Amino acid sequence: QVQMVESGGGLVQAGGSLSLSCVTSGRTFSIYAMGWFRQAPGKEREFVAAINWNIGSTYYADSVKGRFTISRDSAKNTLYLQMNSLKPEDTAVYYCAAGNYVRTYASARGYDFWGQGTQVTVSS
Repeated sequence: QVQMVESGGGLVQAGGSLSLSCVTSGRTFSIYAMGWFRQAPGKEREFVAAINWNIGSTYYADSVKGRFTISRDSAKNTLYLQMNSLKPEDTAVYYCAAGNYVRTYASARGYDFWGQGTQVTVSS
């Protein structure tokens, strides 16, 4: 099992920045990839970004490319999401996820473990 705790959400004006963190614990040696997903009220959970935990390759949704940066600190077992130039449509609960055998980074089905989520609200 892998446990994850997100932090860093909050309220920010459009154009502002926020940084999310996700601290992992447990069987972290088994992690193949980690990702960030988000879910807005009344909408399905959607892919934001992902990273191959070992080699560091990154993947982004088109809607956040150029504005968000995913990174990890393996020594600290921590995943990050730096969000710049935030827009009201970025408002959602953001979840970090970890998977042992992720085939498609953008598919939530490939991830085995999920954090509790952190709220990000962007005001216009």
